[in-house]
Amino acid sequence: MQLLVAYKSDPAGYNMASFISQNMEQDKELYRGKNFDLLVISTPSISADWLGEKYNYDGFVFLSKHAAETGTLALTCHNTGNFAEAHFGGFKKQVAIPHPHLQKSYLQTLWKKRSDFAKFEITLEATHHGPTALDKPVLFIEVGTTEKEWNDKELCKNIAKIVVDVISHPTEKHDVAICFGGTHYPEKFTKILLDGEYALGSIMPKYALEFLDQSLFSHILKRNNEAKFALLDWRGLGKNKQKVINFIESTDLEVIKI
Repeated sequence: MQLLVAYKSDPAGYNMASFISQNMEQDKELYRGKNFDLLVISTPSISADWLGEKYNYDGFVFLSKHAAETGTLALTCHNTGNFAEAHFGGFKKQVAIPHPHLQKSYLQTLWKKRSDFAKFEITLEATHHGPTALDKPVLFIEVGTTEKEWNDKELCKNIAKIVVDVISHPTEKHDVAICFGGTHYPEKFTKILLDGEYALGSIMPKYALEFLDQSLFSHILKRNNEAKFALLDWRGLGKNKQKVINFIESTDLEVIKI
């Protein structure tokens, strides 16, 4: 069973949680459901590494706002982790266990309904921010990108409906790949997720590859223990291409260049 989590002061997350909770039974701080439970917390989601000490679930799905300096309207989802310093929750040089199958199911379902969200880009984001220390899979599902969208209860309700639908059905399993290269909004990996056969674990973008060393690489492999493939954005690896190749060649991961 999954635990849905929303931060009370995050308007998008709270709006989604408020809609979902209407059909659930409250049990102290938790809302109980048949297929998942829901929790609204009073501290930021990106710092919720403490959840695992108090709650035992198969995974944690965070309902959240998405912000971007560009202001581009976007509906996103992503795994969490820090490849260097922990400026936004979690711990430095630590990535969370990804939630690849649920992520794929959610984004594919959202894409099928894209005509309902015509103003928005539907995209993965590279792995970033916390929490990072939970011992179960973590996924962020986000509504962006400005206060107008975060406070749009109808928009948040429609995304929440998709979340409930996806999380209420068995998730199809796929081959899992770790991703290297590309930008923060990785078009190639998003397309692979939507159209291809792979579910995606951690996504380490080009701007983070300078921090990749043996210790971090081994840690990423451990947290992505389902992965059998490494997807490489071949033109998006930059000057660290050979370093990435060398690390992968020391493993059993099958390389897929895209």
